[in-house]
Amino acid sequence: MGDIKIIDAIERYIRGEMNPDERLYFENLRKTNPEIDQQVVEHTLFLQQMNRFGEWKKFRSVLNEVHTDLAEHGKINYSRLTGKARVVYLWKRYKRVAAIAAIIAGVTTLTFTAMVNVFSPKADSEKLTELSREFQNYKAQSRTQANEINKIKTGLNNSKSVINDFKSGGTAFLIDGKGYLVTNAHIIRNSSRIVVVNNKNEEFSVTLVKIYAEKDIAILRIDDENYKPVSSLPYAIRRSPSDVAEPLYTLGYPRNDIVYTEGYLSARTGLNGDTLSCQLGIAANHGNSGGPVFNHEGEVIGVISTKETQSEGVAFAIQSKYIFDAVDELKKDSSYQSIRIPVKSSVHGMDVRQQVKKIQDFVFLVKAN
Repeated sequence: MGDIKIIDAIERYIRGEMNPDERLYFENLRKTNPEIDQQVVEHTLFLQQMNRFGEWKKFRSVLNEVHTDLAEHGKINYSRLTGKARVVYLWKRYKRVAAIAAIIAGVTTLTFTAMVNVFSPKADSEKLTELSREFQNYKAQSRTQANEINKIKTGLNNSKSVINDFKSGGTAFLIDGKGYLVTNAHIIRNSSRIVVVNNKNEEFSVTLVKIYAEKDIAILRIDDENYKPVSSLPYAIRRSPSDVAEPLYTLGYPRNDIVYTEGYLSARTGLNGDTLSCQLGIAANHGNSGGPVFNHEGEVIGVISTKETQSEGVAFAIQSKYIFDAVDELKKDSSYQSIRIPVKSSVHGMDVRQQVKKIQDFVFLVKAN
């Protein structure tokens, strides 16, 4: 047999394409010719490795699809990440997958190299028996690795379905650097899962602490090992009412990027004289709900709650004094005695651009389902 015919016969044998007479002849040839037998084993290993490579390429394709989907749904703002930051981000996001890939590559390469080196063309029957045993172990390892890849694929697919399943969204902001946030009650009411995302696209899991439906206020707490508490917040929460015509601005998430909007206080009460809220001359969109309203001293004077549907540029905000009322009520539970609402602004006297730079890290996108 020529070399090409031998390889063709080996591949047909491995794939089970030989008829019974051909297979019987070839198996007898393997028994009497150690070199042919070794070629069968080595070619089997080669095909196995090629199959594993194909599976890995498919797996990478799945990762790319998931990554693209995450970016399209605002989970990743990849354009902001460059150089070292991009590498660090990808490592954090896919470090478990990378570890599995390294194991697969390492085991495959070491196993195949060792077998080829140990069993030269002069291999005797004892070594061929050992090679067969090692090959069976390799197949078992391959099955284990394949199962692990399938688990990761399933996890990623489940992650995609969860990400796509968020029913509502809005804005929240910290009232205590330990991770306590305020948002609107209507955003997260009846939600089974809530996450917040900062302006660096870092996502954190949160727990609902308390809902005050009559005030449309909810207090959340970030419960995520990746969140790093801060000792102080740059802004203050104002307890007293503001003056009509006072210039104001908001920071919020009507889209996946944080948005700044300017306006003014147009009335100290809300619709039909409602004393819970105040009226703003400001443009607000879906997603601004739950966001802070700041005066130019860096003080929160309200929480955006609704917009006037009949008029453009009119919105309503829950007055900030009700944040104090909500926290005072919450502190009746000894578990929350440590909450400290900021009452002094460290951005007082700065121009608005500098204030926004200091404040934006503490305003979050809320997603709930």
